[in-house]
Order: sequence, then structure tokens, then C-alpha cells
Amino acid sequence: MESFAPNKIRNVVLLGHNAVGKTTLAEALLFRAGLTTRLGRVEDGNTVTDFEPEEHKRTMSISMALAPFVWKGFKINLIDAPGYADFIGEVRAALWVADLAVFVVSAVDGVEPQTEVHWRMAEELNLPRMLFINKLDSDRASFDRTLEELRSKFGAGIAPIELPIGSGASFHGVADLFTDKAYLYDSGSASEGPIPTEMEEQEHEVHDALVEGIVVADDDLLAAYLDGDVPSPEVLERTMAKGIAAAKVFPVTCGSATVPIGVDRLADFICEIGPSPRDREAAEIKAGDQAVAIEADPQSDPLAFVFKTIADPYVGRISLFKVLSGTLTPDDHLYNHRAGSDGRLSGIMTMRGKEQESLPSIPAGDIGAVAKLTTTMTGDTLAPKDKPVSVTKRPIPEPSLATAIYVENQSDESKLGDALSRILDEDPALVLERSDETKQTLLKGMGEVHLAVTLEKIARKFNLEVKTDDVKVPYRETLTRAVNVEGKHKKQSGG
Repeated sequence: MESFAPNKIRNVVLLGHNAVGKTTLAEALLFRAGLTTRLGRVEDGNTVTDFEPEEHKRTMSISMALAPFVWKGFKINLIDAPGYADFIGEVRAALWVADLAVFVVSAVDGVEPQTEVHWRMAEELNLPRMLFINKLDSDRASFDRTLEELRSKFGAGIAPIELPIGSGASFHGVADLFTDKAYLYDSGSASEGPIPTEMEEQEHEVHDALVEGIVVADDDLLAAYLDGDVPSPEVLERTMAKGIAAAKVFPVTCGSATVPIGVDRLADFICEIGPSPRDREAAEIKAGDQAVAIEADPQSDPLAFVFKTIADPYVGRISLFKVLSGTLTPDDHLYNHRAGSDGRLSGIMTMRGKEQESLPSIPAGDIGAVAKLTTTMTGDTLAPKDKPVSVTKRPIPEPSLATAIYVENQSDESKLGDALSRILDEDPALVLERSDETKQTLLKGMGEVHLAVTLEKIARKFNLEVKTDDVKVPYRETLTRAVNVEGKHKKQSGG
């Protein structure tokens, strides 16, 4: 894969509740981009981004996965994040490096709890957001109901830029409110045409509301509009792009990832109105006690932030990173100031699911990976040795459940220690503690599924069966205050 300038890069994370179709949407985007020859299915265990056996077993995403593809001259670094609550740590790590969040919402089930949780997390970071109303080919799908719920939950910034053509089994296209054109998928791929006559009144009404919502963000544009000058689709898109980058406008697209319908239009919108790394606020790093803003400039000193570690039993440690400034090339040397170690980038690459692809260079704003940086951990910053800087640490969610773990054979204890060390590198949401009072080793995570998956990974990757036990509660007695007690003592004597 070639290198792309920062303004041609889109770092996008797919968010939303479990089973809304995020992985299926990622699969459809890769298929439309020509990177796969058929659409994989989560149920069949053959999707690009769900490749771990634990994911196949549960038919759901467990770890975030990277899936870059090229679309009409742009590079989209797609991150498929889990929707199940136990894996919220993976979502948080993906948010560290994304420049745009695309929320996938089911047109059948509407806005579900984890979608709201993810929205609040993105909101805290002032991250730009778009939405994709999915599953419009389902029998109980309702675009209007889902749109009203989005407005109720997330406010007036929700702005539909597409309308579905048909519903349920008759869903066969989308209407673009920017261009007043229809995109019909009767033959599989989109064909451009006029808006159906029966939709014209609804389309004009929603289109006018969209235009008014966009022009109020620009005083000159608003004045011209009030004078009767209707802005062109290109002007509307540019103005909306500014609102998206400022996290004030949240465009809504629609379609079905399984058919797929509207997926190519979503990719178009990501490139046309989605923010690049240059459109985002400058990354904040620390140089000593001072905060410094870093622009995504390929000509600056190289600086990379490690947001994910993969514990591969064969390759070893794989570090996924985002280049904040400069350009990385193979055999570069960068320094890890936390670990006090020099790291040689023996080969830089990107990952698409589990597949690796070598890269000639990775410029500022892009995402890549490197193997065998043995002292580098998630959250570390790689920089020149003479520039001791670090990215401001982001909080990791506190674990909510613990289990006691042990191995039956004492000879396996050192093997367990090594396995746990590598698994904890991979998943910072896990915490390991040793209780001196109960003599138990405690593994803490975000829930039962999180802990069960972790133990399955240890068994698979390190050929080690780990037993679990209930967590013992240490019994303690403590003197808290003094009290006065009266009693009688009866002395007996004689026979």
C-alpha cells in the first residue's frame, strides 16, 4: 500500500451496541473497496475483523481490529470496535486514535444502551461523529422512528443527509439530500436517478430543514440564503464538514450492510465531509511538566503513540501506533522514554484483521504496526532520544469483577506468570493482584465474559490450563472503641 498525505487519511472507528452490524458493515466496506471477493458473515466466522477463535465461538467482536482500505484516492483506516459492555477498554483505546466515530444503529432496535455509553465517551473527547442507520431491509425496520429516537437522545445536531427508498423487503436505495438524487441498487451496485415521485414532498421538506440547519453555521451563507441564494451541494458539504469537525453537526446516513445498500455512499461521505488528522485539534503531549501541541506534519520530528498491543505467540509483541508527527520508515530508531530503551523499527506495516502488509513509510496522521519492541507497552510514546516527550495518559476503566486463579502443577507457575504478563500487555483493562492474607492470585476484569475470554486466550496461546476459584474474603477483627462492662462473680467454697 502506498503512503498518503494527512489530508487524504481518514481514521474511523465503528461504534454502537452489540449486534447492530458493525463488523458486517466493515466487511461490506472492504468488499465494496475490492479487498475481498465475497461478503463474510459473523455467523460463519469468516469476517476479516473477527478472526480470533473466541470471537467465532461467541459470534461477536472481542478486540478492536484494524481494516484499512483505499477509497477514491483516500485511505480509510477503519477500526472495528466491540459493542459488548465487557470490552469497553477496547473502545476507549480506539477512541484515542480515531478522528471520526461512525455510530451504527439498528433500524429495528433503535438506540440501545451501549450506543449511549459510546456516545458519551466520544462526546467527552469532542470527537466528530456520523451515524449509519442499518438493517433497513429488515421487516420491522423504521427509519423515521430511529431518527426521532436519535434526536431525542443526542440533540438537535442530528442531521439526516439521506432518506431510504422503500423499507423492509422493498428497500432498494437511498436519496441523497445534498444533490436531490436517488441511488438505486436494483442490480447490486448503485445507479443514479431521480427521486421517486412519491418521496418528493418528504425529500423537499427534509432537504430544506437540512439546508437551514447548515447555513446558520455561516453568517455570510445565511445572509445569502435569506436573500434567495440557495447554496450549491458543494458549498453545503464544505460548510457541513466544518460543523462535523467541530463536533456540532452529526450527519445521518442509512442503508443495509448485509445486502449491501448505501455502504459505498457512506464511504463517499467519510472522505468528502469527514475530518482528516489535520482537521482535528492538535495532539497534546508533555515535555517535562509542560503541555505542547503537536500538528500532524510529516516533515516534523517523528513521534508515535502506541494504542494497542497484540500478544502473538509466534511473532511476539506487535505494537499498533498512530504517527502524531513526522514520517516513520523501516530501520528508524525511536526512543521509549518511559522504559528508557531504544527501539529499532525493523519493519513497519499495517494490519487488516490478522493479515500483515509491509509499508514503505507511515506519515503523520496514519496508523501502522511494528513487531518486537519488547519493552514498549500500550500507552507509550516513541520519539527521538533527545526529545523526552509523552502523550497525556488517558484513564482506563476500573475492573468490576474478580476471580481467583491458579494452576494445579507448581511447575507451571512461572509459565503462568509469563502468560499473564503478556496478556496484561494486550489488555490494560485487566488487573492482576496477589492477596497476602488469602494467598490467592486475583484476576480482575470488566465482567464474566471478559474474564472467561482471557482464560480461554491463555489456554490457546500458551497451552496452559488455568483453574478458577471463589475469591476468599479475609476475616478481620479490629478494636474500634473502649466500653465499660459490669458483671457479677459468685465465689463458692466448701464441700
